[in-house]
Amino acid sequence: MEKKKAIQEIVKDPEWQKTRKSLLKKWNKEPEWCCQQLRLYLGNINSTPEDKLRIVMNYLVGSGFRMGKIKHECINKLRGDISAELKLRKFNK
Repeated sequence: MEKKKAIQEIVKDPEWQKTRKSLLKKWNKEPEWCCQQLRLYLGNINSTPEDKLRIVMNYLVGSGFRMGKIKHECINKLRGDISAELKLRKFNK
């Protein structure tokens, strides 16, 4: 069985860093746009690499989201979509 890379390593992806920086200070004013940017980064959730799913899920459970300072229905939907895909992949292994 292949060992998963540490989240600290996979978040160094330059494409992710560019996406993450584009979201700074925009969640409160443009949450739907932010969710759209995360979906663009992911591409098709069913076929995107697991590392990307882990990166975005890790981001969406960060302190701002967990403490409820950042909330919107699109966030819940995206988190649910990623969670369902990760569970499906785990089940199919």
